[in-house]
Amino acid sequence: MKTKDRIIAAACELFNEHGERAITTNHIASHLGISPGNLYYYFRNKEQIIRAIFDQYEEYLSAAYGPDNQTEGLMQDYLDKMFQGMWRFRFVYASLSDILARDPELHKRYLKSHHQVMNTAIENLQQMIDHGAMKIDPAMLTPFAEGIKMVVTFWISHLYTQNLDKPITESMVYQGVVQILAMFHGYITPQFKPEFDRIVAHYSDLASDISQPQAE
Repeated sequence: MKTKDRIIAAACELFNEHGERAITTNHIASHLGISPGNLYYYFRNKEQIIRAIFDQYEEYLSAAYGPDNQTEGLMQDYLDKMFQGMWRFRFVYASLSDILARDPELHKRYLKSHHQVMNTAIENLQQMIDHGAMKIDPAMLTPFAEGIKMVVTFWISHLYTQNLDKPITESMVYQGVVQILAMFHGYITPQFKPEFDRIVAHYSDLASDISQPQAE
């Protein structure tokens, strides 16, 4: 891996583990075993590193939430991609308002990319409706998609407010997926209900933290 790519990967790892605010360029350089001067050859400051990570975030959104013509497994595939993005870029979601407030250009890019994500989400929901998996008033389709987006966007920051002294785990992020499934519950058709119940059970298992001691 090239040094520039190693810096981006290390920064994302450290931001996710310790929080973006707590990590400096010196921390990143030390983690990689390189000098700060070597890091500055590729990035003048931390904001440039964040922009480089955001490049990857945009690429992920474009690939993961692009148009999808499949129907079989559409819902679970979409939820899997949703979780992967939340987990891989969790520091972005945890510090989103702060990061965007510091970088107006990044804010513009964020709004543009999420506008595209919203359009694709509505298309995928419409596809589920067309294939009889869910039924919803057409006037409520966009607000419903917006509600899903809000859970995805703010679930990580919600977790941090509830767990100030605990690290965020994958199972805790999967709990956000279960919350999204709860939003679908009232709109699922009888014919899709068995598959929906299977999907709920699947993510509920993933959301269960087996490392926690069971109550006696």
